[in-house]
Amino acid sequence: MTLQTAMPQPLGHVPLWLKLAYSAFMAVLVPVYWYYYGPTNFLYFCDTALLLTLIGIWIESPLLVSMCAVGILASQALWVVDFVVGMFGVSFTGLTDYMFEPHRSLFLRGLSLFHGWLPFLLVYLVWKLGYDRRALLAWTALAWALLLICFFFMPPPTPDPGLTPVNINYVWGMSDHAPQTFVPPAVWFLGVMIGLPALAFAPVHFLLARTMPAAPRN
Repeated sequence: MTLQTAMPQPLGHVPLWLKLAYSAFMAVLVPVYWYYYGPTNFLYFCDTALLLTLIGIWIESPLLVSMCAVGILASQALWVVDFVVGMFGVSFTGLTDYMFEPHRSLFLRGLSLFHGWLPFLLVYLVWKLGYDRRALLAWTALAWALLLICFFFMPPPTPDPGLTPVNINYVWGMSDHAPQTFVPPAVWFLGVMIGLPALAFAPVHFLLARTMPAAPRN
């Protein structure tokens, strides 16, 4: 066996047109979101994943795209289901109710459609670049850091938040208008810290590890 055949071969490259199209979308979304929602909006897992994906597709990093896939595939799949049933007038989880509120800007709602296509893009990128098994630990560490910031420093739910991001990443409950009252806030927060890696991140990790090609190691 030669050294060349023994070395892991790259799985493929991200097409240039995709890099440019994604970058063009981000060139619109980032300043618009910053203006209307403020910089704290990028603390949401999905928005953090948008930024990491932008870096990941340009440097073609299996770790970055794998982290994003582990972190948001489960939640964004739920978003897609909720949006589809919402088109028929049914509120499934309430995650996408804002997409059907006529008083909200149609342009902003249109930008939010990234929740629907980003998970499919990430699956493609992981298939193209390979799945990096370090993604689970790396994303969990990042998610915990974001959750701590959101719980201790960002605004809690408020009756009329407007466009101001509150209750980011649901650290106070599932509603942006009032904290949950089922358990003490600290118990809810600890449940989120433990439950997300166990119930949302780890299952996606094992699924990708079994179904996607492994990322080549340098």
